[in-house]
Amino acid sequence: MRAVAKFLVVMTSLAAPGIAFAQDTVPLDTASDALNSGDNAWLLVSSALVLMMCMPGLTLFYGGLVRAKNFLSVAVQTGAIAAVASVLWMIAGYRIGFGEAGNGYFGGGDMWFLSGTDGLLRGDYAVSENTYALFQMTFAAITPALMVGAWVDRARFGWVVGFCALWGLVVYAPVAHWVWGGGWLATRMHVMDYAGGIVVHTTAGVSALITAVLMGKRLGFPRQLMLPHSPALTMVGAALLWVGWFGFNGGSAITADDSAASAIINTHLAACTAALVWLLLEKIKVGKPTSVGFATGAIAGLATITPAAGYVAPWAAIVIGAVATLACFPMIQFVKGRLEIDDSLDVFAVHGIGGITGSLLLAVFLSPTLGGAGYDDGYSMISQLAAQAVGVGAVAIWSAIASAVLAVLVSLVIPMRIGEDDEREGLDLASHGERAWEFE
Repeated sequence: MRAVAKFLVVMTSLAAPGIAFAQDTVPLDTASDALNSGDNAWLLVSSALVLMMCMPGLTLFYGGLVRAKNFLSVAVQTGAIAAVASVLWMIAGYRIGFGEAGNGYFGGGDMWFLSGTDGLLRGDYAVSENTYALFQMTFAAITPALMVGAWVDRARFGWVVGFCALWGLVVYAPVAHWVWGGGWLATRMHVMDYAGGIVVHTTAGVSALITAVLMGKRLGFPRQLMLPHSPALTMVGAALLWVGWFGFNGGSAITADDSAASAIINTHLAACTAALVWLLLEKIKVGKPTSVGFATGAIAGLATITPAAGYVAPWAAIVIGAVATLACFPMIQFVKGRLEIDDSLDVFAVHGIGGITGSLLLAVFLSPTLGGAGYDDGYSMISQLAAQAVGVGAVAIWSAIASAVLAVLVSLVIPMRIGEDDEREGLDLASHGERAWEFE
């Protein structure tokens, strides 16, 4: 009888790879055969793809956009943020974000240092708890790293590391619980976010805007042109981000099946469309389509499709990609030109606005009449749109307030900015004693 039971569990797992058991964790001594090796392997590969987005993708994308004297500072900041975020995620972040759901705001249980996760399945998925924790760790690593673009050329390295370390535990991990870990936005408000339009891009975008305001403008902004020193590196970085995003969105299916393929198709279509529309707008506005414009447009499309990637039809992904450019392109000029906020590499305009826009459009294109996955019982387009708006608003407010408080508190110990002389010299030499490029 025991052999028959094991056989039935295996067959069930193979027939429905995305479905396991309803409880939070399942001991492998009773469900080891329910672990789907294909799903588990896909999530491991997706984890590597997401980490590639951060290092080297984001490093090259941002690094090419800054002046040559600040390239290494971007690389070191991105790497250090990913490192400290990864360590803290395994110590406490995963428990806060995905521990046992209780009060709706923070996870509970005994998952400190991933305690007790060996030999468990993750909730309703046929993947191990450790694999799931690894996958979520890569999200926790890249999200604060996105904010680097807001303070390039002027931020003190120690402040960056200290702020982002606290930010991951105070802002990112609780929001992940609210939306993905059985928290109040998901269970009470029915907020939906497939792969991070709210959890990743709204938190990082809004926080980046707040820190840019607190840190102040770069010397010479906005009068002095601060041109990218290597659009070629930015294009390479964007390409790595684009490919890595397949793990970001496709991996969020948690299963190696058609749902992952659908998410990847939608991701690619949105990026393609947004990049092409961005080139068209550049041609109309400035007379020439640029490589930096193509790269920026692609990232805007990727950020905007992220919350809806697994829920909408391919044609809707094309529309979302076009809307991404129409929303993000003018926002860059509004933030820098009209508001004169030095969000240096447009983190809020691209990631923040993209994530918010996609999170709201999700409610529209979720409609089954438009080819979407459909609404749950009792929900319609209007009620889902209201839920999404509440989710975006709550996360934006929390991100703004918490980021402002954390930024000021850390600055009491480590100043936010380097001195003016160091800023003129460049952060590579001033902060790290190295040059990215030696031409002699």
